[in-house]
Amino acid sequence: MARIVVLGAGIGGVPMALEMKQLARKEDRVTVISDTPQFHFVPSNPWVAVNWRKGSDIQIPLAPVFKKRGIEFIQHRARKVHPTRNQVELADGSSVDYDFLVIATGPKLAFEEVPGFGPEGFTHSVCHVDHAVQAGRFWEGFVKDPGPVVVGAVQGASCFGPAYEYAFIVDADLRKRQIRDRVPITFVTSEPYIGHLGLGGVGDTKGLLESELRKHHIKWITNAKVDRVEAGTLHLTEVDERGQEKQQHALPFKHCMMIPAFKGVDAVFGVEGLVNPRGFVLIDQYQRNPQFKNVYSVGVCVAIPPVEPTPVPTGAPKTGYMIESMVTAVAHNIREQLDGKEPSHKPTWNALCLADLGDTGVAFLAKPQIPPRNVTWAGKGRWVHWAKIAFEYYFMRKIRKGISEPAYERLLLKFIGIMRLKKA
Repeated sequence: MARIVVLGAGIGGVPMALEMKQLARKEDRVTVISDTPQFHFVPSNPWVAVNWRKGSDIQIPLAPVFKKRGIEFIQHRARKVHPTRNQVELADGSSVDYDFLVIATGPKLAFEEVPGFGPEGFTHSVCHVDHAVQAGRFWEGFVKDPGPVVVGAVQGASCFGPAYEYAFIVDADLRKRQIRDRVPITFVTSEPYIGHLGLGGVGDTKGLLESELRKHHIKWITNAKVDRVEAGTLHLTEVDERGQEKQQHALPFKHCMMIPAFKGVDAVFGVEGLVNPRGFVLIDQYQRNPQFKNVYSVGVCVAIPPVEPTPVPTGAPKTGYMIESMVTAVAHNIREQLDGKEPSHKPTWNALCLADLGDTGVAFLAKPQIPPRNVTWAGKGRWVHWAKIAFEYYFMRKIRKGISEPAYERLLLKFIGIMRLKKA
């Protein structure tokens, strides 16, 4: 018998546990460790932040799901991973032994890297459901007495899609309330150009998103390094293509939502041989740590180098489609090791994203994510808005039922293929 421990229960961790349970041998034991009793669907957080969703709408209790599938669930915070001892130390001082470990913690949000930044400072966040709920409460008061809005992503950020989504969702909500004319919106980003997305652009994301920003009267500043945030003012330095200072900005705001940079969680940060200096888990082509051969990692917590150098640092995103491919590869690779074989499955690392823009949307596909690519495509339309709503329903239903099959990947790719043919 082998004990397979999954650390984390988010977009990567829950599907990982379900798929691993399905592929493991009958006698093997699958255990999930998470500091929260709930799964929450991160892609819907921008909707929660303007009260288009309640926080409870996108959360699912984990214990019943895992019990149904015979998966052990330990709701506790992990203090430290000890790969030399094959143990996960918990906050209460106890330890969980493992034969195989899959790290799926997601990131730590590095708000502390910018003075005055984050929900404990002067800006809001949509990176966690609790932050989105907090932003939603603020939004209730904001729409009664609106003012300037600043939205974007700071230096080192690697998740730009939600920033674009939130800017357009805010715009759509304000238009519905007939108060958009009272709210100037500025989009601030560390990207070298609009639509870079940490991917060097995909298809015509630059043209598509610039056009949408103009259409919705949203100004933008690129190559932006946020220096500090004070009450009602965002201070930033805009640089040129060589990284030299171009202009200082002091942007007034009544509401500000900025995506932070990510780093590894405390439980793995600084563990020699396991993580890089930012605390992201080092992996090989099989999602396995090069030094600790029984440790794998999936999701946002894995170390992926930037796609290209940029004047202001930007990271590479890890989309849901990519994470699902990581999960499937790891489940098969662990089974191969259980059977005395060497891992052979590699994730696709393709990037597929549905970005809701309030009442329309932009979709893009990059195969593979890192250039040069075999496929680069971007498209726009109301179908993207509805596709994202359908995806939320599908994924939440899949989790509730404890189903691991990633059938949606094939369905989405087929759907996008049909849309491309129609466009042609």
